[in-house]
Amino acid sequence: MADATNKIALVTGAGTGVGRAASLALMNAGYTVVLAGRRMEMLEETKKLGDNVGKSMCVSADMTKPESIAALFAKVKDTYGRLDVLFNNAGMGAPPVNFEDLSLEQWQAVVNTNLTGPFLCTQHAFRIMKDQTPRGGRIINNGSISAHAPRPFSSAYTSTKHAITGLTKASNLDGRMYDIAVGQVDIGNAATPMTDRMVAGPGVMQPDGTMKHEPRMDAKAVGDAVAYMAGLPLDANVLFMTVMATKMPFVGRG
Repeated sequence: MADATNKIALVTGAGTGVGRAASLALMNAGYTVVLAGRRMEMLEETKKLGDNVGKSMCVSADMTKPESIAALFAKVKDTYGRLDVLFNNAGMGAPPVNFEDLSLEQWQAVVNTNLTGPFLCTQHAFRIMKDQTPRGGRIINNGSISAHAPRPFSSAYTSTKHAITGLTKASNLDGRMYDIAVGQVDIGNAATPMTDRMVAGPGVMQPDGTMKHEPRMDAKAVGDAVAYMAGLPLDANVLFMTVMATKMPFVGRG
């Protein structure tokens, strides 16, 4: 594993869930972590949980606003002069309504957050990583089990996660000339506020229309996977990794 001392990592959506778990894992591995998200109080809580040496920095940023993303990366460059790891994590879903009832505004909100945001972040990361010394870096995209198979009423979320797979492949290819490695972690049923509905009330809808509770896993498992991917030397890359609750209804029929 590469030495993380004096290395800079940026995590979007760092205030909750997988973003928080990844931020804590990266801090524990020795990275200086830039914690980005919309709610500063949640970012400060992540910082308090994981940073005992004052190495992390909280930055309020909105992944749906290009100017906010540009300001975030400008602050990283101005403060540290380099960027070694970007975890494109921030994301959202649309309300679970019938396909034909999903509004254009709801569709575009998910696309802007889950696809256009990571695209813009990756562009900014490229610009920093290709010109720094030593050159290069690593970008990790938050994918999903939905990048392999959808849930009912998830067209916007599923479409963007399939698109993230394309972004991962294309940017990994285009990053080769700059020593930039790009990979993706596809996540299934991590225990976060976004998945609380899986274990509350009737649970979540299955393909046959029934409602069931589903097993979840500790989000720390995902954070540790991100830290592992981040810590590889740049001549090695995890292109795709699936981290999922062992007993979730994904492998097989049902």
